[in-house]
Amino acid sequence: MPNPISLTASGFSPENLPESLSVNLPGKPLRILVVSHTYIVDLNCEKLKAMTTLEPNVEVMVVVPQRWRPGGVQNRLVETRGWQDGAFRVVPVSNFGQNNQGLLCFGADLISLLRQFRPQIIQVEQGAKSIAYAELITLNRMLGLGAKNLFFTWWNLPYQLKFPVSALEAYNFRHTHGVLVGNQDGADVLRQRGYQGAMQVMPQLGVDERLFCPQPQPELVRELDIQPDEFVVGFVGRFVAEKGILTLCEALAEIRDRPWKWLLLGRGPLKQTLAEKAAAAGIGDRLIWIESVPHADVPRYINLMNVLVLPSETSAEFATLTSKGWKEQFGHVLIEAMACQVPVIGSDSGEIPYVIGEAGLVFPEGNAAALRASLLQLMQQPEVAVNLSKLAYERAMTCYTNRALAQQQLDFYKQLLGQV
Repeated sequence: MPNPISLTASGFSPENLPESLSVNLPGKPLRILVVSHTYIVDLNCEKLKAMTTLEPNVEVMVVVPQRWRPGGVQNRLVETRGWQDGAFRVVPVSNFGQNNQGLLCFGADLISLLRQFRPQIIQVEQGAKSIAYAELITLNRMLGLGAKNLFFTWWNLPYQLKFPVSALEAYNFRHTHGVLVGNQDGADVLRQRGYQGAMQVMPQLGVDERLFCPQPQPELVRELDIQPDEFVVGFVGRFVAEKGILTLCEALAEIRDRPWKWLLLGRGPLKQTLAEKAAAAGIGDRLIWIESVPHADVPRYINLMNVLVLPSETSAEFATLTSKGWKEQFGHVLIEAMACQVPVIGSDSGEIPYVIGEAGLVFPEGNAAALRASLLQLMQQPEVAVNLSKLAYERAMTCYTNRALAQQQLDFYKQLLGQV
């Protein structure tokens, strides 16, 4: 369990800091500073924590905003806390901007932290246009740290900028030594924007194979009244148009002659519309609705599925302060299902085909007939489903566990530092 440290939810003051923030590990130390609101959730820290176990001299410090308002269904102010586990620690720092990634920046207490920790790697995970990244670049230069500057981004659609945001991005690019980008489309966009430096394509978060693993759920099967001959089609996520849930409903409506159930785990504004469409198609009684559950319970429901479907669809409706549009940036639920040895079907929106590779089925987004054909293939050919489930599991274990991603990230750092 994480150990509480003196860096508390109210931030920290220099007099409360130890004489050195280094844990005096043997060998030449590699001190890594990661800055992101993402890590206010302890579970999201597992990849970075795993990095400190790969080699004895690696230290990772994560800076999180002292106060953050996630928005959406979690629209409440989060007061973050500091904690430490060996050579890994999380430090809350006073911040300005509590619910916008690009506008987030930090108070003067960050300066004391940088002076004492003296990182060789500074990675800010708020995107290419973020003020926080420009702030860390500037402090790195002013304090003479000589650290390599990196940022992480998920953004995977072309965009145009106006001054002063264009100048902010240009400043950030000019002082960037390397980029971690969550998808291949995002890498292409950055090249189009003029960034020509080092780049590694990998997701921000991995899957915990101790939590997401094959686990029979006979009690839950009985509780949900799933019959032995019923093929369980799974969907996990938000009930919104861009997740393609209406296309999945259309595909299932055309195979009423086969025994199946549709397990929907999540919530969202389209629930009523979806229920009405399913009822009109005569399949309303085949839907199993499960409201969002604690993350630790999600594997129980995934293990009920004969297939998980992620039918995302590119949309022009989504908008941020500087960009417009949306397409699937990764599809984390895919690797969770793959780790549970559940076959996956995904649309060709965004990163989905790259995540699945040869370990699942991919159909053209919005094409209900093609999705129906993929579902029928798994229903009618169980040997195909078994083979894909094994391939999916192998791919998840090789490419997407927290430890596998930690090794990729550490290797990229060493490349930038000239240690490989």
